[in-house]
Amino acid sequence: MFVVSKLFGILSSPLNLVLLCLVAVSLLGFTPWRRLQRGLLVLLTLSLLAVAATPWSALVIQPLEDRFAVPRLPDSVAGIVVLGGALDPVVSAARDQVAANGAVERVTTLVTLGRRYPQARLIFSGGSGSLTTQELKEAPVAKRFLDELGFDTARVMFEDQSRNTWENAVLSKQAMNPQVGETWLLVTSALHMPRSVGAFRAAGWTVLPYPVDYLTSGHKGAWGFDLGGALSRLDTGLHEWLGLAYYRWRGWSDSLFPGP
Repeated sequence: MFVVSKLFGILSSPLNLVLLCLVAVSLLGFTPWRRLQRGLLVLLTLSLLAVAATPWSALVIQPLEDRFAVPRLPDSVAGIVVLGGALDPVVSAARDQVAANGAVERVTTLVTLGRRYPQARLIFSGGSGSLTTQELKEAPVAKRFLDELGFDTARVMFEDQSRNTWENAVLSKQAMNPQVGETWLLVTSALHMPRSVGAFRAAGWTVLPYPVDYLTSGHKGAWGFDLGGALSRLDTGLHEWLGLAYYRWRGWSDSLFPGP
């Protein structure tokens, strides 16, 4: 099912769907239905124009990011769970230096909160979600990054076997064995937080969400004209919405759209 879920994610990407549609329309020119080609090409062009002008950040990403507000931090916490997805183990290995992506706030927030709560137990959960490079894990890269930042990595448990958010929840719980009544912070990207909270609840672990790595300002999105950016934002948001539906179907989430 891991392979199936990854292949579905690839095929459901708006960028890939556009390419597949262009291929299909092009091939019509070599079939008895080639007279349909012009009409479908016009339809595809108009669809792309509509996509380019639509504020997808506000429509598909902002509702995810607004689902959980940044909480008022308690005086003490038992521990902090930080989910992977911020570092690229493949590029890091190839270049022999830490390669981070736009979600690097997940790791830097571990430093900030770890220093705020010096007695808290810490875990970074990140293996490999790749179909082809399972041997390259994110957790060792996170350890190197934290070492370079001067953080005491002896405090951190590095979980490196998880391949998705569900496994983040299950394996982190097994590693940390949280007790009833303890407060644990969950750190991940804001748009990823609903699916993450749903997975942790389904795994039997109630956490306090601490969202980071926001992509939207929280204000109403503006109409514009940017096909590349629009497709990228649509891809990002659609991935999470489809993920929520898939997790609920698999029983990996306690609800379709987890909330506070």
